[in-house]
Amino acid sequence: MPVPVLLTGRSVRLEPLAMRHAEALARAGEADRSAYAFTPVPNGLESALDYIARALAEQAAGRCLPFALVSTADDRVIGSTRFLELDYWRGPLVWPPTPGHPHGDPLTAVPDAAEIGNTWISGDARGTGINTEAKLLMLRHAFDVWGVRRITLRADARNTRSRVAIERLGATCEGTRRAHSRGLDGAVRDTAFYSILDEEWPTVRDIIELRLRSPRRGRALQDLLPA
Repeated sequence: MPVPVLLTGRSVRLEPLAMRHAEALARAGEADRSAYAFTPVPNGLESALDYIARALAEQAAGRCLPFALVSTADDRVIGSTRFLELDYWRGPLVWPPTPGHPHGDPLTAVPDAAEIGNTWISGDARGTGINTEAKLLMLRHAFDVWGVRRITLRADARNTRSRVAIERLGATCEGTRRAHSRGLDGAVRDTAFYSILDEEWPTVRDIIELRLRSPRRGRALQDLLPA
């Protein structure tokens, strides 16, 4: 299974999530909760401790790789994100397939496909490019280090903010799965699914890097992509 890793960019650092992040994560989650209607975000220290404990239990089971988002400007925790839905295709073909279970030594196995999700960011860090750079760091690690064939991103179909952010990355919308799961508000939700494939990664990477340098030019380049 993938080992915890530190990913560092210009404006954000992705640290392996740990209990030491609990107090700072609680503060980040309490700052402005207006954008968290569709995203589970800790509210208070006890909630943050439980949030981290659950994430680490999932990590220990080989099901995710969680991070704390840390602003490099002031070393302040500003949110969280993770790799999840780790899928392994290498090794002998077995039927039926068993997603999430690597063949061979699990300590050295890396996934062939994964999802980036469970992302939230504090209100004062929204619109700063931090979330975009965090996604770039994770995509680089997934495609360039692990060598994945596919990255999935998803959002509650009602979550316009998240869907726009995903589309700005250059991800392809694959469609909406109706009545897919229970939403955070208890309602049955539709889920919009997006993907980035390995052959698409160089173009997506260029778009994101250009967007971080020059948002207007990045949007112009993205407009040239096929719908």
